[in-house]
Amino acid sequence: MIPRGQTAVSEAAQEIDKLMGLHPKGFDLSLDRITRLLAVLGDPQKKLPPVIHVAGTNGKGSVTAFCRALLEAGGYSAHVHTSPHLVNWHERYRIGVEGGRGELVDDAVFADALRRVAAANAGQKITVFEILTAVTFILFSEHPADAAIIEVGLGGRFDATNVISDPAVSVIMPISLDHQPYLGDSVELIAAEKAGIMKRKRPVVIGKQEYDAALDVLISTAERLGCPTAAFGQDFMAHEEYGRLVYQDEFGLADLPLPRLPGRHQYANAAAAIRAVKAAGFTVTEAMMEKAMATVEWPGRLQKLSDGNLMASAPLGAEIWVDGGHNPGAGEVIAEAMANFEEKQPRPLFLIIGMINTKDPIGYFNAFKGLAEKVYCVPIRGSDAMIDPVILANAAYDAGLVAEPMSTVGEALEAIRDTAFEREQAPRILIGGSLYLVGDVLADNGTPPK
Repeated sequence: MIPRGQTAVSEAAQEIDKLMGLHPKGFDLSLDRITRLLAVLGDPQKKLPPVIHVAGTNGKGSVTAFCRALLEAGGYSAHVHTSPHLVNWHERYRIGVEGGRGELVDDAVFADALRRVAAANAGQKITVFEILTAVTFILFSEHPADAAIIEVGLGGRFDATNVISDPAVSVIMPISLDHQPYLGDSVELIAAEKAGIMKRKRPVVIGKQEYDAALDVLISTAERLGCPTAAFGQDFMAHEEYGRLVYQDEFGLADLPLPRLPGRHQYANAAAAIRAVKAAGFTVTEAMMEKAMATVEWPGRLQKLSDGNLMASAPLGAEIWVDGGHNPGAGEVIAEAMANFEEKQPRPLFLIIGMINTKDPIGYFNAFKGLAEKVYCVPIRGSDAMIDPVILANAAYDAGLVAEPMSTVGEALEAIRDTAFEREQAPRILIGGSLYLVGDVLADNGTPPK
């Protein structure tokens, strides 16, 4: 398994390097190419275990992690597809193991699937994501499991994963503005694209929505398709009470420990997962829910670094958090989490941020006004689409923050360390703004996801 940006030595990484040279890397939203390719492969997408199909702007990965934790807590095996990866391509494919914790795909198995898909495509025009999605269906159809949790890559209606015709449940997580050139410039248009994963008369679970306009589009689409629908705040809900998570739906109420994943936004994500696994036809007990809250993991999303190379460079006693959230909606929930940390244990907050040019940096930075003392803007290694740190620092300034460009994360940590010598309190540091930056940080830190 190969860290992002390092020399490819694994079989799978070498195969992907070949694909990168032969096929377009970007987005080209259509189902024609993937449908043609899957037909040559024998339509493996029709041979999957019950599918939990997940779309949304924010929270897709978290609800996927909660679904997996719930199923595994009940002794079910679950395949999991997520994207993008942080450090290794293998992270996109977790293969369910009977009665145990799923494992990242074996390198030789992954490489073999890549070769078979590439051969079936026979050099025809296709995107790399479509190749990787076909690999998902090959792997998940050839390894037995009780469920497959499949995260949408981009949008929904024309995403390559949307060849799934009969999902056990379609899950739509919070919708906000992101990828506007591809999905539309309003939450209504984006919601309509995400709603494209709904299938006639198949169950739908709608996570907590920030915008009523998005919720209206999702509910009206589900009604038009005759889908049994459960929406957060109407049919199920969750809230904190006396340091516990109270979950309630039409089946009853559960008093649970707070999720292991930090941030109040995770309460709604956990609730959506519980309701989704139920809607998919699985029995969910309170014991399963309790275990899932304690064992759920989702690297790179409000992940606290406790050891590794970067900790040695940080100010003594500093907290370092990494989070790949990169749009205004994500900025709001991350800032809320940082504010909650501040309330419990005050520390000066510094941001180290890198972003790519399809994002809205000012919208992201707005959430941290009055909360962060300073922003250090850094480049993203190996990315032609990164926002220049000087331009990114200007965006932070326009959002009302003090900002300075830096050449590396290490240089930013040194600057914070110099500042920290003048303070009694060790700082709290958030590194984020891009999953690619977070992947680089985890690789440099020596703590890749497992």
